[in-house]
Amino acid sequence: QVQLVESGGGLVQAGGSLRLSCVASGFTHPVYAIGWFRQVSGKEREEVSCYFTGDGETLYGDSVKGRFTISRDNAKNAVYLQMNSLTTEDTAVYYCAAGLLRCGSYYYSRYPYEYRSQGTQVTVSS
Repeated sequence: QVQLVESGGGLVQAGGSLRLSCVASGFTHPVYAIGWFRQVSGKEREEVSCYFTGDGETLYGDSVKGRFTISRDNAKNAVYLQMNSLTTEDTAVYYCAAGLLRCGSYYYSRYPYEYRSQGTQVTVSS
């Protein structure tokens, strides 16, 4: 049973930083995509960042490029999302998500992720 346990999030002022963590367990296959998407109530999911364990490929959503950085700790089966220069537009529920396809399948072909966390609220105040 795959589990994604997410932590981090909270309230921060515009211009500040936050770090999200996600620890994955239960994967029987060593190669998978893992990352984050975010969602505001009533809107479609927005891709934030994705890391493919097979070759280290990373993708970022256009709105976060240059501000957010995804990283991975293989020993801990964890991924981290460092979010800098936050704006009110970044306010959303952030979900750690994973699946067995390459990142592009979720980003461009909009496949649904096979697994996701419970989500954590990120609120950026002006």
